[in-house]
Formats: sequence, structure tokens, C-alpha cells
Amino acid sequence: MYDVNKIREDFPILSRTVYNKPLVYLDNAATTQKPLCVLDAMRNEYLNVNANVHRGVHYLSQQATDLHESAREKVRSFINAKSLSEVIFTRGTTESINLVAQTFCEAFMKEGDEVLVSDMEHHSNIVPWQLQAQKRGIVVRHLPITDDGLLDLSTLSSHLSSRTKLVSICHVSNVLGTVNPVKEIIRLAHEHDIPVLLDGAQSAPHMKIDVQDLDCDFYAFSGHKMYGPTGIGVLYGKEKLLEKMPPYQGGGEMIDKVSWEKTTFEQLPLKFEAGTPDYVATHGLATAIDYMLSLGLDNIEAHEQELTRYCMERMQEIENIRIFGPHLSPLNSHLSSHRDAVVSFLVGDIHHLDMGTLLDRLGIAVRTGHHCAHPLMTRLGVTGTVRASFALYNTKEEVDALIDGIHRVSKMF
Repeated sequence: MYDVNKIREDFPILSRTVYNKPLVYLDNAATTQKPLCVLDAMRNEYLNVNANVHRGVHYLSQQATDLHESAREKVRSFINAKSLSEVIFTRGTTESINLVAQTFCEAFMKEGDEVLVSDMEHHSNIVPWQLQAQKRGIVVRHLPITDDGLLDLSTLSSHLSSRTKLVSICHVSNVLGTVNPVKEIIRLAHEHDIPVLLDGAQSAPHMKIDVQDLDCDFYAFSGHKMYGPTGIGVLYGKEKLLEKMPPYQGGGEMIDKVSWEKTTFEQLPLKFEAGTPDYVATHGLATAIDYMLSLGLDNIEAHEQELTRYCMERMQEIENIRIFGPHLSPLNSHLSSHRDAVVSFLVGDIHHLDMGTLLDRLGIAVRTGHHCAHPLMTRLGVTGTVRASFALYNTKEEVDALIDGIHRVSKMF
């Protein structure tokens, strides 16, 4: 059985107080808390195994290298990549997308070529392409969304042309919680021989990911959003594409041979991993993956879906509340299959910063603002929202605390 109270014991921070109130942490889409096993694994490596990887013949270096490369295998298995060559360690989703934007454009795109994103993208899947537009003259186009916060797939075909060289779409919106029909998007794009990059920052922590089943060409995610350390992330890429893309950065580790006349580069994945990697963080990420697997990915998803459903049901009690993104079906209480563990809302004319600040004084941590999604805020006609986001350790009692807090703040206005 999924014993959430037992699970919470693995996260000591959840038992602390804020302003003399029990902490209710509902900012998991920004970052998750870390279980003791992750912290212990990283501390143990620093204390007992710390040495630079790949470059040493001595015992500690070999041991650290084994841990680092076993972490790569753990990630490969977690997302079901075909080969270790397709798993590149980065600093996070943002760097993963920047890596693709820079090297894919250099290899495959010219002035006038287009990349297609959507109106619900995080800035990390917009700005890198805009930088390439300024540098190379490529064109960034965006797929519209409906008033319900869903991608308008009826317009997808009209956005795809011979100039479209890449589709880059979030798997799950960090604001709306929308779970995009990425398999259908990938199928339609591939009919035009167009590769697809998925921003998986908000999907990898919440559901099983199988990149071969999805058939995506690139998939990016971050360790800190899935109970691992900050500063570590992953880029998955199909080997046939990665082979043709130039190195992202130059330096140690990514070279085969350097001379004044010519430098040749390492094989995948090291070609894209210049410099000393954060080998302790990769071990922490692998430990976090093991932790998630020990609880069961299906169990985690079911628990978080139930919390989201419960939260949206209880929010119907609040007068003048506006919930953004896919809603519950009016015919039953089942959660829409299009929504994940994120609920963004506004109440009446209460400013999102006021709501967030006053909830904080009640010990309730939510995110407020534009959520690094300015174009989406413009589409929604707001300057920002309040966002509650759930993780494997949250409870219905915490949802109740959130609802009670919203009621209390609303009465003040």
C-alpha cells in the first residue's frame, strides 16, 4: 500500500514549521524536496569516493567513474533509451534545450527555416530559439491553445511545412497542468520527417516515460524536480541525430585528440559533456530514481492524480475562483486525462502576489507570478496566477489547509 505518512518520514523538511505554522509545501513544480537516501548517497560519495571521473587509473577515480556511469545506465533504463550513447548529462532542462537549440540549428537549419513551439511553453523552450533566430535568421512559430488550455491540434498541419525543421513542445505545462497528446504530435511531425523535442521537466517526475514508445527525437528533464539534486539534468537524443550535431562546448573530456593543427572529438555521449561532470549529482539522481521506482511510478501517479482531483473539487467551494487549464468533467468527478499535478488559479480581484504572500503567513508554500511563461499569461489575459503543485509526499490534509487558507484570505478582501 502507498503509505504517504511513512513516505513523509523520508523528507525531514516537511516536519518543520513556518511562521509557527506546519509547513505545507505545494511548490513542487518549481523544485521537489529531497529524501534522506539521496542526501546520504551524495554525502557518502564526497566522504569516501570523491575523485575525478574517467581520467584516473587509481582506485578512487575508478570507483567514482563506476558510480557515474552506472547513473547513466539508471537513467537509460528509466526512460527506456536504446543506448547509453543517447543519454547526455547536463545541468538541467534549460541547458538540455539550449544544447539542442545551438547544435541542431548549426547542423540542420539555415536562414528562414522554422521551429514550432506552443503558446504554453516555459521560457526555456522559447528564448533559446529566439536567440538562434537573432543569430541565424531562423523563424520561431507557435501553436495556439484553446480557452480550455489544450493545444489546438486542428491547426498543427497548417503550421508544418517544408521549412519546419523541428517541433519543440512541453510534455506537460508547468502552469496549466495540461498533458499534451505528444504521441499524436510526434506521429504527425514524423509524417513530414520533422524531429520532435519534448520538454519533460514536468512529466518525468509524475509518469512513466518511454522514449522509444513515444518515438520522440529529444527529451529533456531535470533532476531537482524529481527528488534529486539541483544542477543535474538529462538530454536524451536519438543517436543518428546526435552524431551529426557538433559539440556544444569545448574543453576536457569531450576530445579524442588535440593538436595545433586539428582537434578530433570523443564518441557519444562524451562529445557533449565538456569538463568535469557533477559526478556526485549524477549519483544523487540515480538514487532519486531508485527511490521513485521503489514506491512504484504507477502508485505515485495515482496518488498525485487523486490529490489534484480532490483539490479541484474542493476549489469549487470558493466563490469567484478561476482555475486555469483543463477542468473536471461536469458529468462525474474523474480527473480529465489532460491534466497533471498542477492547479493554477485566481480568486476574484485578489492579486496573485497578495494571495501567495498571505498563504505563506499561514505556512502554505505556493508559487505566484508568470511562472516563466509570459506568452501564456498574455494568452490567458492575466499578469500571473497562484500555482499549487503536488508531489508524492503531499496529502489531502494539506489540500484542506490550502482551501481553508484561500477562504481565509478571500474573506480579508
